[in-house]
Amino acid sequence: MTRQPRSLRIGNASGFYGDRFDAMREMLTGGELDVLTGDYLAELTMLILGRDRLKDPGAGYARTFLRQLEECLGLARERGVRIVANAGGLNPAGLADAVRQLADRLGLPVRVAHVEGDDLTAANPGSLAAHAYLGGFGIAACLREGADVVVTGRVTDAALVTGPAAAHFGWGPGDHDRLAGAVVAGHVLECGAQATGGNYAFFHEAARSGRDLRRPGFPLAELHEDGSCVITKHAGTGGFVDVGTVTAQLLYETAGARYAGPDVTARLDTVRLTQDGPDRVRIEGVRGEAPPPTLKVGVNRLGGFRNEVAFVLTGLDIEAKADLVREQLTDALAKSPPAEVRWDLVRTDRPDAPSEETASALLRLVVRDPSQEAVGRALSGAAIELALASYPGFHVLAPPGKGSPYGVFEDVYVPQGGVDHVAVLHDGRRIPVPPAHDTVVLDEVPEPPLPQPLSHGPTVRAPLGLVAGARSGDKGGNANVGVWVRSDDAWRWLAHELTVDRFRQLIPESSPLKVTRHPLPHLRALNFVVEGILGEGVAAQHRFDPQAKALGEWLRSRHLDIPEILL
Repeated sequence: MTRQPRSLRIGNASGFYGDRFDAMREMLTGGELDVLTGDYLAELTMLILGRDRLKDPGAGYARTFLRQLEECLGLARERGVRIVANAGGLNPAGLADAVRQLADRLGLPVRVAHVEGDDLTAANPGSLAAHAYLGGFGIAACLREGADVVVTGRVTDAALVTGPAAAHFGWGPGDHDRLAGAVVAGHVLECGAQATGGNYAFFHEAARSGRDLRRPGFPLAELHEDGSCVITKHAGTGGFVDVGTVTAQLLYETAGARYAGPDVTARLDTVRLTQDGPDRVRIEGVRGEAPPPTLKVGVNRLGGFRNEVAFVLTGLDIEAKADLVREQLTDALAKSPPAEVRWDLVRTDRPDAPSEETASALLRLVVRDPSQEAVGRALSGAAIELALASYPGFHVLAPPGKGSPYGVFEDVYVPQGGVDHVAVLHDGRRIPVPPAHDTVVLDEVPEPPLPQPLSHGPTVRAPLGLVAGARSGDKGGNANVGVWVRSDDAWRWLAHELTVDRFRQLIPESSPLKVTRHPLPHLRALNFVVEGILGEGVAAQHRFDPQAKALGEWLRSRHLDIPEILL
């Protein structure tokens, strides 16, 4: 009789470059783990690391990770915990060497491996950093060959979990359902405390019930050989794990029912969540399909230079004051106007306000141009020269500076075989990782049947957020807003009420854009994708909330007619 491998406990200690420094130690000392992962990369991070590498060719990786290891590498070895992190960024080989030097200095016999092949910058002229999203089998190869620490460049966030799971359970590329289950687990873990009560729509309810949200613990997954898992956290840590926190994270930065990756396409419409005890949520039923034949490549380039100034408008005649300074600046910049000029009037003022700040509105001017001069000295001179010659009460939050470079992000795609995915072992051996051969071109899933509408009854004009939670985020220039409810009756109402037209009414800036709605009935959720709302991505700072982090909370604050029985 073949013995089944035991479950695998994978924890997370970082959701982004800059996350809580002490999390690695907390996760290693808080309870049992087999693997500890860290996600340090995002679209904006790759741009930042690219600019670091321009100054120093030996840079390009997350230095915080090294400082964390200085405290924790011995602890991880003592407890038998393997560490897998994408902190290598643009230079995984450099980080692997730095970790080896650290281990030697600490007197620790640690085997360090890395994964490479994602860097396609040379194939994308004019880019600052162009990197393919690799899957988890390079990580798996490193672990199978005995690595204690694996560092990677740009892999998918979920690969930090699929790789260890494939190594532990012996999964191969054809184990689509199992891999899809690990992808879902990885997606829940990847953003750290967002799965344990951080950034949670119903945080006030949790606080009232006695849960401590001041310092949420980091999540971990108990993965099983069939691909199912339980999401939990170490006992005694803050925050909480329930079906709501896991649902929120499942909807974060996703689109339709098919969640595609280089190893597998996970079907989010098959995910089933059940509360499995205090701070334990079971995920099961996840189905997988062959991955698409192409890999996503994130291309970051410098888009030009950007500058901004915020004029403070106080008291009466706000609109007239805004018109005056807008006309004055337009005239002053007429000889050499910046390529892009954007004005936004933010009406934060109140009538008969008790303080000067609450009597004031902000008129924000943002300019962009390929030339730093066009957005730097020209703008700062024109703005400051108005100090004694414009609207009454003229002042600005801060004088405009010289203009700073901004980045542009775009997706391109290459064939699965278009990268040299390689696991580089501690002894220098290089193991090629073959591309997926069983692939399927992505297609939209037919819209699932919706539940019967809720019976008509009295309604109350109230905020959507009294009934529904939301979480939103960015993918390049697009934003997603996942909206979910917690009862079958609320789902019967939401599924029919929150249409694309209603979404556009509630979020007016989405009106001219393509908005797609994806129902996920098992999660009682709708996921909306708004194309182009973020311009050319977060680094371009196209809007007030450039990563759409609060777009979902704005939606929850909008009023509509809600059935009384749901309130």
